[in-house]
Amino acid sequence: MAKRKRDNTQPDNKPNEAAVAPLPQKKHYRQRAHANPFSDHSLDYPASPRHIDWSTHYPAYANTGKLPEFADVGCGFGGLLIALAPLFPDTLMLANQVRGRLDRHQGMEIRVQVSQYVQDRIAALRVNAASDAAASSTEQTAHYQNISIVRANAMKFLPNYFAKHSLTSLFFLFPDPHFKSRKHKARIISPTLLAEYAYALRPGGIVYTITDVRDLHEWMRSHLEAFPLFAYVDEETLRAEGKGPIIDAVYRSTEEGKKVERNKGDKWLACFRRIEVERQ
Repeated sequence: MAKRKRDNTQPDNKPNEAAVAPLPQKKHYRQRAHANPFSDHSLDYPASPRHIDWSTHYPAYANTGKLPEFADVGCGFGGLLIALAPLFPDTLMLANQVRGRLDRHQGMEIRVQVSQYVQDRIAALRVNAASDAAASSTEQTAHYQNISIVRANAMKFLPNYFAKHSLTSLFFLFPDPHFKSRKHKARIISPTLLAEYAYALRPGGIVYTITDVRDLHEWMRSHLEAFPLFAYVDEETLRAEGKGPIIDAVYRSTEEGKKVERNKGDKWLACFRRIEVERQ
């Protein structure tokens, strides 16, 4: 009597392993640590925010009219977006990287390999979340459909992506300190750039900055304090307003933040609220 063949068909209530996408590994995406933000990186930019088809970034939100509200400038390997995505499942985030990074949490990243890594990571997380949702009877909040990344230079083209008062949160986490005095003009916080950040951030929105370099912390804080459209807000106040999970992610979710913790270094946080100033 011939042996009966094993039935490899999986029950419908179990996820199909073929649908599970492996997460990318950083070792396959080698990239220099920094890129010159003043260089011509031969990138294509939208003429204005209304020329952007956001459905290509957030297909699950096509035809909803939703726009990115969180922007991570210089997102690195996307740790902040990945951490915030399930906490704010209905908020779009974009990442941007000036060194080669991306940005409804949106990431903006200039470095080619880093941007590709974040893009591949988001794609894999979406596939795996869909597979988990199909196998579970409970609603999944971590669908990762609300995060995306763009390879762009936020120092030059931020207004091309974000309309006036469209953002509620703007993140600058462990930016390049540019230690030399002649390089300070390349720092991501400067009087000229603050005007653009104030334009994109709606009144009441928050700018989050953190660094492990005290000199840079004092630079960013002093420039933000001197700008008339931003007012310092302490960590305790923000936590009392329910923004504790965001602050925790700012401290711990990025590669740089984790490295500073491993080395037992200091982290300097400074947050500012976008305020409305009446014209005389």
